[in-house]
Amino acid sequence: MGRKKLVMVPGPTNVPDSVMQAMIKPMISHRGPEFRALYESLTESMKYLFQTDGDVYVLTVSGTGGVECVVGNTVNPGDKVLIPVFGLFSERLREAVVRRGGRPVELALRWGAAPTSDQIREVLEKEKNVKALAVVYNETSTGVTVRDLPEIGEIAKENDLLFIVDAVSILGGDELPVDKWGVDICVTASQKCIACPPGLALFSVSSKAWETIEKTRRPFYFDMVKMREFSERKETPFTPAVPLFFALDEALRIIREEGLEERFKRHKLCAQAFYDAVEALGLPVFPDREFRSNTVIAFKKSANINVGQVRRIMNEKYDVTVSGGAGKLRENMFRIGCMGVISETETLLTINALENALAEIGYRFERGAGLEAARRRFHS
Repeated sequence: MGRKKLVMVPGPTNVPDSVMQAMIKPMISHRGPEFRALYESLTESMKYLFQTDGDVYVLTVSGTGGVECVVGNTVNPGDKVLIPVFGLFSERLREAVVRRGGRPVELALRWGAAPTSDQIREVLEKEKNVKALAVVYNETSTGVTVRDLPEIGEIAKENDLLFIVDAVSILGGDELPVDKWGVDICVTASQKCIACPPGLALFSVSSKAWETIEKTRRPFYFDMVKMREFSERKETPFTPAVPLFFALDEALRIIREEGLEERFKRHKLCAQAFYDAVEALGLPVFPDREFRSNTVIAFKKSANINVGQVRRIMNEKYDVTVSGGAGKLRENMFRIGCMGVISETETLLTINALENALAEIGYRFERGAGLEAARRRFHS
């Protein structure tokens, strides 16, 4: 427990020292002037992150809690919601709608694929009275990104649908200008590409979304109208996790200092290096090539590889933590988080630990092939 680990899972991720240090600032009242100044700073930085002129909020809850908050504020019993289901987290989104009494219109897809704009349009031609379209932009369980999201946003606008996007494992690591792409509500979490400790969900809300929210029978703690009312005086309705708000403020400062364009380029380059490396090791990438994520690297094991054994060796001997699969893929796949604090250094350290663990269990491959492939990508 005393050794520092390189945490390369799809969240929580490695956190910069200055972000960790921010959490030990002296406590302040969440109803005082110091908090209001903090709230104003967070609001400005979040609008930059979401690339929006709309409203933004922070809620003390996990990413899943953030998704439930969005569903609870937009779905009434009987409402039809179109949901592409192509992994564990899109399944959870569908379940959240069911628990609210909504009627999910499911577009079921193979795990490893992503919904396309043509598929969405085809469903809407058959289904009538659909109220909303809810999409997981980056399916954390499969390493899949919905590359047609801008076009899907246009379809939602054409059909006057509320467009909801779960961007928990991608916002801050890949392009997502919510205003430009017509996203009405976007939700993310602090512990992934933002490189902040877990415990906060972040939202952007459009004026169109408010029309729906105001007509919805909302939950008590998750009432977004109440959030809007308190935001007018730069406060939260209930007690926030003040140390995490300090941490988020610093994490967002770092993001603004780097700039979103540079941040996206960095994530993409590291992702490409990971994909080159695992393919050089003879390990097949899980998602279809056109849907590969830049923030979650998912690849399959070969027949003679024990996922748990490799992960254990990487963690115990090389201080690098990666994930196995999720849901029905738990024992058949590796997942590496390529999020937040990610550069050539973290990428090569992870690949080196993976190669050493594979060699130790007797997997046959050309030693150094993964590292060499990654280095070529970084220095090409």
